[in-house]
Amino acid sequence: MLRRLTVLAVSLLTALITTALAGCGDTASWVEAKPAQGWPAQYGDAGNSSYQPRAGADALRLEWARSVKGELHSAVALGTNGYLGINAQTPAGCSLMVWEADNNARQRWCTRLVQGGGSAGPLLDGFDNLYVGQPGAILSFPTTQWIRWRKPVIGMPTTPRILSPGHLLVVTHLGQVLVFDAHNGAVVGTPLDLVAGVDPTDSERGLADCQPARARCPVAAAPAFAPTPGLIVLSLWEPDADAPVLVGLRYRAGHTPLLTREWTSDAVGGGPLASPVFSADGSTVYVNGRDERLWALDSADGSPKWSVPLDYLAQTPPSVSPDGLIVAGGGPGAKLVGITDAGDKAEVRWTRDDVTTLSTSSQAGPDVAYTVVRDGEDGLALMVFDPADGRTVNSYPLPRATGWPVGVSIGADRRVVTATSDGVVYGFAPA
Repeated sequence: MLRRLTVLAVSLLTALITTALAGCGDTASWVEAKPAQGWPAQYGDAGNSSYQPRAGADALRLEWARSVKGELHSAVALGTNGYLGINAQTPAGCSLMVWEADNNARQRWCTRLVQGGGSAGPLLDGFDNLYVGQPGAILSFPTTQWIRWRKPVIGMPTTPRILSPGHLLVVTHLGQVLVFDAHNGAVVGTPLDLVAGVDPTDSERGLADCQPARARCPVAAAPAFAPTPGLIVLSLWEPDADAPVLVGLRYRAGHTPLLTREWTSDAVGGGPLASPVFSADGSTVYVNGRDERLWALDSADGSPKWSVPLDYLAQTPPSVSPDGLIVAGGGPGAKLVGITDAGDKAEVRWTRDDVTTLSTSSQAGPDVAYTVVRDGEDGLALMVFDPADGRTVNSYPLPRATGWPVGVSIGADRRVVTATSDGVVYGFAPA
């Protein structure tokens, strides 16, 4: 009897140990970097859609306004826990700053980067680690100002993107494409060089051409990435070419090679301008043409699906909702235009000729969108509108705003933050 009880006890203990060990598999995936739940980088997600699914607030109140004491050339990033990341260009002192957006913009920390890369914004992951470039390097910071890692690159990194959990995409303005382990900064796979003959010691060459998107800056805008079909699309102005082209790169996690050049397209009239944008299913790439048209391309091969005249030069990317509603990009002389992708053609749903939209519109769910418009002769205002028909819902003047708007970011808590090139950042909360 005692022997039988002993055997039973041993069997039970063995079963418990086996069950416990089975539950102790590799759980490291939860610590791998993923985009923040707020507005992790310029244009929101890695596809540059400028869309987030949470319903936005249609009534706001200005909570705070604060200066970076310099210039801003890119939108702010909003993290999961209310942190706000800014890559400013300042004559002295701090240039990279992290503020608490939900605490009257209290500064959490700041440091100074090598100047010249202001057109690239920072990226925040779900743990509020920050990734940002400076000429010749990509850096990562934890929630404090001490550097997690710093790695050399050739050129100035555009706004970084997270490809898959733990993989950070960096494309420099001189055409170097790298994937890093977001945790420790190790290069994953083999980098691609899209431009031959680049001097690896001159990472500032052509930087002055990036903001106006001229020929000496090969990659003037941040890339777009779609996990399905695993494609990176970017604009590339090759040496001695008359105009830039679009390039599609295939990303295959765990494969060798990790990155391959899939296609090159010169379909866009006059060449692309500003960042490309993916549709929600990854099948279509939208991009502004220098011919004052909005273009839709098949992501499989870069062939054109349709184009539609805007009758103005859109200098910022469009925003795209999951159901295919496109709000055309902004710029001097721009109109507010809503377009539906009907597959083989575009249908203009509505047009607002009475407002001049100066930034990319940011959509928050199906019923609310935000953009910055001209207010009177010299002023600026944050406009809330219904993307279904373009009608104005609310408008909020930006006090003492000068310069041009650099974008609208939407937080996980429905706060809205916009900023101007003259370095003033405005924080709005739901009213």
